[in-house]
Amino acid sequence: MVESGGIKLDISGLDEFLRPGEVEAMSPRVAAAATSLEDGTCPGSEYLGWLDLPKRITDAELTAIEATADRARRDTASYVVIGIGGSYLGARAVLEALGGPAAGCPEILFAGTGLCSATLDRLLTRVRESDFLLCMISKSGTTLEPAVAFRLLRAELEKKYGRAGTAERITAVTDASRGALRGLATAEGFETYVIPDNVGGRFSILTPVGLVPLAVAGVDIRELVAGARAMREACRTDELTANPAHLYAAVRNLLYEKGFHNEVMSTFHGDLQMLQEWWKQLFGESEGKNGQGIFPASTVFTTDLHSMGQYIQDGRRNLQETFLCVREGVGGLSVPGPDAGDLDGLNYLGGRSLDDINWKAYQGTKQAHLAGGVPCTSFEMESLTPHTVGGLLYLFEKAVGVSGLLLGVNPFDQPGVETYKKEMFRLLGKR
Repeated sequence: MVESGGIKLDISGLDEFLRPGEVEAMSPRVAAAATSLEDGTCPGSEYLGWLDLPKRITDAELTAIEATADRARRDTASYVVIGIGGSYLGARAVLEALGGPAAGCPEILFAGTGLCSATLDRLLTRVRESDFLLCMISKSGTTLEPAVAFRLLRAELEKKYGRAGTAERITAVTDASRGALRGLATAEGFETYVIPDNVGGRFSILTPVGLVPLAVAGVDIRELVAGARAMREACRTDELTANPAHLYAAVRNLLYEKGFHNEVMSTFHGDLQMLQEWWKQLFGESEGKNGQGIFPASTVFTTDLHSMGQYIQDGRRNLQETFLCVREGVGGLSVPGPDAGDLDGLNYLGGRSLDDINWKAYQGTKQAHLAGGVPCTSFEMESLTPHTVGGLLYLFEKAVGVSGLLLGVNPFDQPGVETYKKEMFRLLGKR
């Protein structure tokens, strides 16, 4: 068990799957990978800006973002964030993990995450009846899904406010000097924030990509950054069993080498579902290369225990499971009782909190899966706060950097994504 920033990493569920001393024997390999990250000698070193990003974020930058958020909260009922992949997943993951926008903040809507006409039409219908602002997030401005959504939503703004009024209602988060969105923002006079060149999309949550929408939603972005800073320091120790990011990277790779090629992240906290989606992109896009990589999947329990639970319990034994669990959700919600007659058979739960029942469901599920031959790792938290979530984000970023290097791949490129884009553009006749 290692604990940092309110996050406990428990690997005791691996005792039956790893030989004594096997984790400690990984120390030299993990240290070499971590050193190559820190000194910038690893593959993809041009995209290591995320590594010390938490400590480089200045008070002036946070103050500017907070001022943008204050204006947005005064001016709109709906704030539409346009982006795909890392340009929206991080912000949405954090927002949902923390329970949604704070009181008095606009609703946060997401667009540009696909090309489904029905989804876009429903969004357009929704915003036509209210004031709304746009936050367009794209380094290039030419990624098809967000570019199409931006054109449609900008047209709706122009119908309401004219061209000049529209420009005042758009924030562009983009490249410092290049690309279609940068050119459009300069020409039209949009408010802009910069995506650093050395930070890839899936690592961009602590840049304006994530911080601007989260600040508009009322999230304490200073605490989010503080949590990431604290975890950055915790993940710099060379002692493997005291470093949560390195330890997680080590054990999942050991299991991979033993044939556990698929990792299921399971949570009992429904608000973490989008954080699981962010984790899936972070690890899937970073590791899935050259015929290598641990395939990331996710489940939300207890719901998925009634669907995927059977496979996890008794299916092919190529799964490793990582639990992401929160002890406290909404305090004070308990089962009523006792009830006269006990007709529903629930008097044994009368007065017990839903959080306690849910925690027992987690513990029972973990024991059942271990008995079924599934190696289990757990991240446990007492509650979700901006500080804790910020720490969790950085922990996973550091872990995937080390883990990808242990697999022998460049964790910071995504050549397979570019392949689908080329074929799609060819079929659409783009020149």
